Amino acid sequence: MNLEAIIALLSTKFKGVRSDGLKQLARMIALQCATEEDAKAIVDKLDEAQVKGFVKEFRADVDKEVSDGNKTFENNLKKKFDLVAKKTDPNPGGDGDDPTKGTTEAMIAAAVAKALEPITKTMTDFNAKNLKESRLQQLNEKLKDCKNAAFKERVLKDFARMSFDDDAAFADYLTDTETDVANANQNVANNGLSSQGTPMFAQKGDDGVSSAVQSYIKSMNPEGNQFAGKDL
Repeated sequence: MNLEAIIALLSTKFKGVRSDGLKQLARMIALQCATEEDAKAIVDKLDEAQVKGFVKEFRADVDKEVSDGNKTFENNLKKKFDLVAKKTDPNPGGDGDDPTKGTTEAMIAAAVAKALEPITKTMTDFNAKNLKESRLQQLNEKLKDCKNAAFKERVLKDFARMSFDDDAAFADYLTDTETDVANANQNVANNGLSSQGTPMFAQKGDDGVSSAVQSYIKSMNPEGNQFAGKDL
């Protein structure tokens, strides 16, 4: 007979008895029965006092195991993390002591915090790396249209050594960088115009006449024209 059927028989006959105790009793009955009839016969012979007595003893054993397990856990924590319960100060004063200090809960909390330190550090480092990469991506977005390669290289080099108190400080830095990029691009444009030189006819000599105009006049004088000065 299956376990669930025996539990159903016990639950029907002994209502109000703890279900975990009835389940344990059903397991013991199932080990002794080969058929459904055998199980029903055993259940019929049981009375309420017997069942409640069994459940009481079962719960006592379980509670003892839980208590012993908690003590073992607490002792292991003390050994592993070198925790010692602090004595209560008979004259507390000053800035006041935490009333939970020295208690089992406080020791467990301290042990858990200590055990989580490596994980916490790993998560902190991971978040810091992600933040750095995110900010670098935003900076590169501002620098993508920069026409001054030297300026761009210097900004990226300086950024690698910088730190920011918060997102607001980084936002101010991005705004300043955007302005600097615009100024750098304007300087590049100005330098490009100045390197092109002046127009050919605008290059004047000491007498105020451009060299191109002087050359044109010279090419038109009689000495330079074999047809000039002759009567036709």
